[in-house]
Amino acid sequence: MEKTAEPLDIDVNDVSATLFVTLYCHALESRSENPILRDPMSVEIVQLLNEKLSHSDQVLFKRLAQGKLDKNLIVHIAIRAKKYDEYVREFLKHSPEGVIVNIGCGMDTRFWRIDNGRISFYDLDLPEVISIKKKLLAENERYHFIGFDVLDHDWMSILDRHGRGPYLFMAEGVFMYLHKEDVKSLVLKLQSQFPGSELVCEVFNEVWLRKPFLKKMMDFKMQKELHLGPGATFYFGINSSEEMETWNRGIQFLDDWSYFDTDEKKLGWLRLFRRFELFRKTQWTVHYRLN
Repeated sequence: MEKTAEPLDIDVNDVSATLFVTLYCHALESRSENPILRDPMSVEIVQLLNEKLSHSDQVLFKRLAQGKLDKNLIVHIAIRAKKYDEYVREFLKHSPEGVIVNIGCGMDTRFWRIDNGRISFYDLDLPEVISIKKKLLAENERYHFIGFDVLDHDWMSILDRHGRGPYLFMAEGVFMYLHKEDVKSLVLKLQSQFPGSELVCEVFNEVWLRKPFLKKMMDFKMQKELHLGPGATFYFGINSSEEMETWNRGIQFLDDWSYFDTDEKKLGWLRLFRRFELFRKTQWTVHYRLN
């Protein structure tokens, strides 16, 4: 990691601000006893950001700099990152020179956790997010940044120029902040432009979005308890893991995964939720092949 002398601008929108939460969860868990996730690069970045965030006017940033995050949130985010790393490693078993695209990457440092010395890896996020990342991390011949809105499909032309595939697209903690028609359009575009690729993405249960009381509970937790801005709210949800198969012929459901499927001891009594489908699939991950 190369520290830059340029001033670091952390002025991002409410959704992008969640990238700092994820980053600090990785760093705090990495420094804990018997860590779920070992992410030394995130620890280095946090050390660089702490002074800047501690002088911010935003409550969220100050709390992060002080290491004040809900322990259950830290555990959940770390479990998710570890599982997504496993998805990549499984993909690399049959495609060791494949292309990984980390959609809505934030400050994630997955490339350094999973690099096999042969892959091509692209971190994709909004230009303002990539601008921050460029000041903290360096690209190389196999690791690249793409500063684009994911809904502006022109970013895919960059992969056409540089990547040969096969492709694994990952959207960890991203799609729920988008609208359903936008997610569907994106998935169908990926299917048409990169046939045979795989998609691993986190989704939310539409039931929670349809019922006003449940939606208000969710917004309260995010905006009052986590101190995120009002723009950080969920819009997209699905009813079942197989739902995207109905969007177009050739989309093939492969498997799904929930936080509660893991036997991680740090989950404590929450592991009991795996027995109840409504809770197991409140927020979970689906895996598709885009034939």
